[in-house]
Parts: sequence; structure tokens; C-alpha cells
Amino acid sequence: MPLKRLGDPAARSPPPDSHHANSERTLVAIKPDGVQRGLVGDIIKRFEQKGFHLVGMKLIQASKEHLKQHYVDLKDHPFFPGLVKDMNSGPIVAVVWEGLNVVKTARVMLGETDPADSKPGTLRGDFCIQVGRNIIHGSDSVKSAEREISLWFKPEELVDYKSCGCDWIYE
Repeated sequence: MPLKRLGDPAARSPPPDSHHANSERTLVAIKPDGVQRGLVGDIIKRFEQKGFHLVGMKLIQASKEHLKQHYVDLKDHPFFPGLVKDMNSGPIVAVVWEGLNVVKTARVMLGETDPADSKPGTLRGDFCIQVGRNIIHGSDSVKSAEREISLWFKPEELVDYKSCGCDWIYE
């Protein structure tokens, strides 16, 4: 199946023969500390190895206003200003992954917010020490994933295609 081109209205809807009926999407954002430490490739590799489908990715220097919108549900917490400042301190790699139960599975792959509570084998368990430098954000529900994806990506920036590995991942 050929790739759908940006701006093509058909790019907004899944191909009819894909596994999309059993899948969902999530946003994973590699934070400035993860980008600066050169962990982007390792993080992407883990999601690809798991079998998730990459449908969007961009490197962006997010504005403070954009980050305040992203973390609006945390605005009343005392750590909010520091979180926005840290996320604004460098580039972020925003990635949209697709797959069966991707939101829940991605959260497990990330590990606990506090790396000290994260198990080895999780991204934070393997690559982080302190909560203020926990390298990655992942949507916490399907509803928040939908909101976050629309905040970080225009519909035409997401590409639908059937991966040749799909039949080897899904029954």
C-alpha cells in the first residue's frame, strides 16, 4: 500500500485493510533531558521492538504557552512552573505511536514517574535517577492521548500506512 501524502484527506482515515479496529494512538514526548543525553534512538528502538507503529514524529522547541496547555491538568501543583521551565529548556521529540492498548503499554514501558520507583527494563528504570530528569512523557489515558496528539500534531502530519510487520505482530 503506498504512503498517503501530507495534505491528502485520505491520510486522516486508516486504510481499510489495517488492524486499526483494534488499535489506539498515544503521544510520547522525549523531554529535553532525554534529547540532550542522546537517548532518542534508544527510546524509539524500544517502541519499534515492542511492535508499535510509528505514525508521527517531530523535533520541536515548545513555547511556554504550548507547554502550559499540554500540562494544564497539573497547573495547580507547586511543581508546575518548574516543569514548564524544564520542558522549555531544550528541544523535545514528540512521537505518535499506534497499536493495540498502546496507551497502557507505553505507560508500563516508561516506568513510574519517579525513577527510584521504576523497575529495571523500563525506560525510566534504565536511564533515570531523579524525578525532575525523567526523560519522557506518555499520555495517561486514551482521552488525554487524543487531546495531546491534537495539541502537538496537525492531522496531516500523521501518516497512515500498513507496516509490513503488522501481520507478524497481530493475529
